[in-house]
Amino acid sequence: MKYVYFDCSAGASGDMILGSLLSLGVPVGDFKSAINNLNFRAGIQVYRAQSKGFSGLRVNVVPQTGVGQRSFSEVKKIILRSKFNAEVKRKALDIFKRLFQAESKAHGQNINRAHLHEASADDALIDITGTCWLLGRLEIGSVYFSPVNVGQGFVRSAHGLLPVPPPAVAELMKGLPVYSTEEPAELLTPTGAAILSTLGECLPNLPEIVYQKIGCGLGHKELKLHPNMLRAFYGDEKSFQPAKGLQIIEATLDDCSPQILGNFVNQILKKGALEAYLTPVVMKKNRPGTKLTVIAETDKIDALIEAVFLETTTIGVRYFPVERRVLRREIKPVQIQGEKIRLKISYLGEEAVNIQPEFEDCQKAAAKLRLPIKKIMNLAIKKFS
Repeated sequence: MKYVYFDCSAGASGDMILGSLLSLGVPVGDFKSAINNLNFRAGIQVYRAQSKGFSGLRVNVVPQTGVGQRSFSEVKKIILRSKFNAEVKRKALDIFKRLFQAESKAHGQNINRAHLHEASADDALIDITGTCWLLGRLEIGSVYFSPVNVGQGFVRSAHGLLPVPPPAVAELMKGLPVYSTEEPAELLTPTGAAILSTLGECLPNLPEIVYQKIGCGLGHKELKLHPNMLRAFYGDEKSFQPAKGLQIIEATLDDCSPQILGNFVNQILKKGALEAYLTPVVMKKNRPGTKLTVIAETDKIDALIEAVFLETTTIGVRYFPVERRVLRREIKPVQIQGEKIRLKISYLGEEAVNIQPEFEDCQKAAAKLRLPIKKIMNLAIKKFS
């Protein structure tokens, strides 16, 4: 499977998302044929353009004539009656549901009575179902995006002038990091906000990633300060480890037996800690003690802190955020005279920088083959090279 990471430094809209995904290599003809699954007539124009010197794909939807507002039930019928597969339908309905919920809440209406204006037109149906189809076509399993630039000023809508971000966008982006530059424009549209907030995960900082392609979708406005473009970084999911929040848990103990502490380190690793270790320290009154250090993902620390209290003698812990960088790793087995040895290989980018045989495998092979462990380890590393 693949991942995509959207750089939303110029916001995001449905057509920009389409353009960025299409420019990753999907033939435009295939995309247009897929959109025919909606069984209604709307023109789609896809062409290469530039924004402040940067090239990308621009998608333009020419809506049907005589089509007015649509309710959620009407949109739902169109999607369910379409010829898209079940996964595309499910994702598209999830996005539209969030979009209608945000609009209805912003305007104080029930979702069943709400009618969208710009967001329910043909372009939204094409933007949302087209995005879901492209994600499947590109075999994208994970969607990530940066903090989103929403722009500033006012935007004209069916309800008159609305402040940026407009109410529906503000509702959709609750709990997600957004910011504003001096660009006097609406940069994040309701459709773009609905797609990102439904399908994606926001990462506050660009993680260390290995990507094979960069797609670029262009918006239709000519911005004053920067290119109006959405970049999509695309690569193998296995090479992308999004940075998760990490915490260090610490406790100092001077009245806990070594047997209990040794057992606890093994238990806390089984409970999900990433690292756990013991450090000799000198405590108050010059008493020797032990500092327990546990590194864990933020969503696991409550359970791990409880385990510290239950399994050790401490009456208090400290915990605080920490950052770390790790290399991508894989396990590759090799054979040494018929004995299986697992190699732990670490990569910096695409280059293998650390190769370490599993010691227990080497120990068993050395005993069976009556060879020194050192020789078994050297033979295993040579097998990889």
